[in-house]
Amino acid sequence: MTCDNRGMVKRPKIAMEPWKSFQVRKRNPNEKRDAVLLTAAHLFLEQGYRRTSMSELAKRLNITKPALYYYFHNKEEIVVECYRRGIAVIEAGLGDALVSHAAGFDKVKAYVEAYATAVVLHEFGRCVAMLDDGALSATTRREVRSLKRRIDETLRGYIEEGMKDGSIANCNAKIAAFAIAGAINWIGTWYQPGGPLSAAEIGEQFSLLLTEGLHRQVARAPERKAAQVDSSKTAMVALARPKPQALSRSRANGKHDRGHVE
Repeated sequence: MTCDNRGMVKRPKIAMEPWKSFQVRKRNPNEKRDAVLLTAAHLFLEQGYRRTSMSELAKRLNITKPALYYYFHNKEEIVVECYRRGIAVIEAGLGDALVSHAAGFDKVKAYVEAYATAVVLHEFGRCVAMLDDGALSATTRREVRSLKRRIDETLRGYIEEGMKDGSIANCNAKIAAFAIAGAINWIGTWYQPGGPLSAAEIGEQFSLLLTEGLHRQVARAPERKAAQVDSSKTAMVALARPKPQALSRSRANGKHDRGHVE
């Protein structure tokens, strides 16, 4: 990954026109299979899964349909693999050391950043966020939703872990995980490559915005309570202390009474 002179992330050409890499005769079958997947992901995101046909995919790759079927049997097989690779990209953004030793809150924050970055940088990441599984057969839909469930279960698990270790305030982990995933998935609808923010900056901002509400503010609670106590004491003292005008009247009345007694 490289940057231009403005510090903007430059995306690899294969991600923008992956079909060109397929046309290189010397590439091995695995590389050509990857090019098929990237081209399909590009078309799915460009015009939707329903409107993308195997014929159009073959035409974009400049091959015959029989040649395309050598790599994948049908369109559903392709979309499942796009989901699988997208989730693998997200999970690859998490370090083993972090997952093993960090507090629950730190794991949630890292996962959000990895997820958001994957949606910004990778076609497969955006497939996870944006493709609708409504057009799939029942069997394939179950497989896709099982893959998506890994994201929800991972997020929910980290949130619950954070509540147990005290790094995350008590909340409904299911709702929190849905809210976080929904916000990240929305990136795919507005993100445009070449914008003013890099992928790293977007990931970092989403990580900060979506996790601070979960963070248990341990140090601030006693301070807030102490401030409230001090405020109450001040108010009570203010109420108990005589006002200057009342004090003057009291003294004047005292003098008058003493004069009257005398």
